[in-house]
Amino acid sequence: MSSSKLYTTLVLVSLSLFFHQTSFGDPLFYFCSKSGNFTANSPYETQLKTLVIKLIYKTYSTGFAMSSVGYNVNSKPYGLALCRGDVSSSECKTCVDDATEAILSRCPYNKGGIIWYDNCMFKYSDTEFFGTIDNTNIFYMWNMNPVTDPTTFNLKTIEFLSEISKKAWVNNPKLYASGEQKLENSDTLYGMAQCTRDLSSYDCKNCLADAINDFPYCCAGQKGARLVGGSCNFRYELYPFLKQ
Repeated sequence: MSSSKLYTTLVLVSLSLFFHQTSFGDPLFYFCSKSGNFTANSPYETQLKTLVIKLIYKTYSTGFAMSSVGYNVNSKPYGLALCRGDVSSSECKTCVDDATEAILSRCPYNKGGIIWYDNCMFKYSDTEFFGTIDNTNIFYMWNMNPVTDPTTFNLKTIEFLSEISKKAWVNNPKLYASGEQKLENSDTLYGMAQCTRDLSSYDCKNCLADAINDFPYCCAGQKGARLVGGSCNFRYELYPFLKQ
């Protein structure tokens, strides 16, 4: 990630994300692509609908799927769906189902878009993006409550997230890891890190490293926060938030 580019994106997005949790059923955030539009009943629309159905039913068994539909490389959709590593198959399927419906209604006739929920993300585009780190689609959220000793807390949290990130990309086909750590003040730090599984371990490592490097912009001194991108994300809290 480019720090200057990332910082600009985060500042713009943060203005609309001054909350701790979203309402039930609402996405965390979404972006509509500016690559172009398609028309109703066009081949692209037909292929996109087919792609959505494929991804809904392919994702829930393993938590991840990517695919494309069509033969003309200039006019076919590519898509990817990822569920958080701790959610069940049924929760995964429900989330991807909701995500696809939501992004298509929020980005009508856009050739691309990306949407995130707590349990999953869905991304599609008219340009192949598999295996490439997404440095463009990024946002963050944070707990409004600051910690009492930010200097110590920041150092401990960055170290903690780095350890979890390493577990996510080292010999881990799911590219997902979670953990917890006791702090000196008796609090417990909970966290997770995850990459989309189209990335190599090497690219997952770089994606998460760049995300953690931007900790000072998004999360410093806050009791909880997450940085979420199109290819990787991390989250930490002072309370348990994972399902297992």
